[in-house]
Amino acid sequence: MRAIVTVIGKDTVGIIASVCAMLAQEGVNVLDISQTVLQGYFTMIMIVDMSDCKIDFASLSKKLSDTGREQSLDIRIQREDIFEAMHRI
Repeated sequence: MRAIVTVIGKDTVGIIASVCAMLAQEGVNVLDISQTVLQGYFTMIMIVDMSDCKIDFASLSKKLSDTGREQSLDIRIQREDIFEAMHRI
């Protein structure tokens, strides 16, 4: 299963490293990544492959949210099929 991960918050050193390390620890592979800093605000969107994920989707979502809260970031994950359905015209 593929999913979309979004990260938003004040720019600080190590955001990409910490999010990617946590995902790798759980067996999630980053397929594509785009990030930018807009006037001091960090934004990132990733497409990830959860085929080898060691924990269920709800647990990963909570872990990402908790990781974000620790770093004053908003980190969310959404299943790709749900994301596609929401953005279909």
